[in-house]
Amino acid sequence: GGANGSIRFEPEIKHGANAGLINAVNMLEEVHKQVPEVTYADLYQLASAVSVELAGGPKIPMKYGRVDTEECAPEGNLPDGNPPFHTGCKSAEQHLRTIFHRMGLSNQDIVALSGAHTVGRAFKDRSGEGKESTKYTANLEGMTPGGSSWTKEFLKFDNSYFVEIKEQSDPELLVLSTDAAIFTDPEFSPYAEKYLADQAAFFEDYAQAHMRLSELGAK
Repeated sequence: GGANGSIRFEPEIKHGANAGLINAVNMLEEVHKQVPEVTYADLYQLASAVSVELAGGPKIPMKYGRVDTEECAPEGNLPDGNPPFHTGCKSAEQHLRTIFHRMGLSNQDIVALSGAHTVGRAFKDRSGEGKESTKYTANLEGMTPGGSSWTKEFLKFDNSYFVEIKEQSDPELLVLSTDAAIFTDPEFSPYAEKYLADQAAFFEDYAQAHMRLSELGAK
């Protein structure tokens, strides 16, 4: 719904996987009022790319000129973090492949995009995942406290996600079944190990995967 702007409409904005995104949609609505000639689809994708770059991540080679739609996508296009998986898959790795391969994305893309969890938090009252708060999220100046992060510095885009998921040594950090799968699945693990060892390689592959994802369903 971000590639064509449909996420701003119900019922899509109320899909389970989009819980909490209404805050971002409302924030960008104020921007759209200032530049109404820019489509919502382009605005949402611009915001995602700029956010990654400002957090210290790579510059995404984006294309613009998307057309907005008012047709909402059906629920179930995004992955669950933990079982039971809505695809009916028994394993996290197969669930990820079922979701992303049908989009035309590769195993490399799946692992690279998983690395976006290096930033952000999961809130229990939205996704049902994580804790109410952790030592990394309890006292935050200037932002909403709480939730569980995948990394200690969850506003910094780097390869620390791969470090933390590989080690799983800090119970204060979140690890979903779909996170753990990138190191246990033989088709995913070579990419996870590569990004753990080489942040530049992660940035390069992430930028390309983000770009491809941003164009899915766009006109």
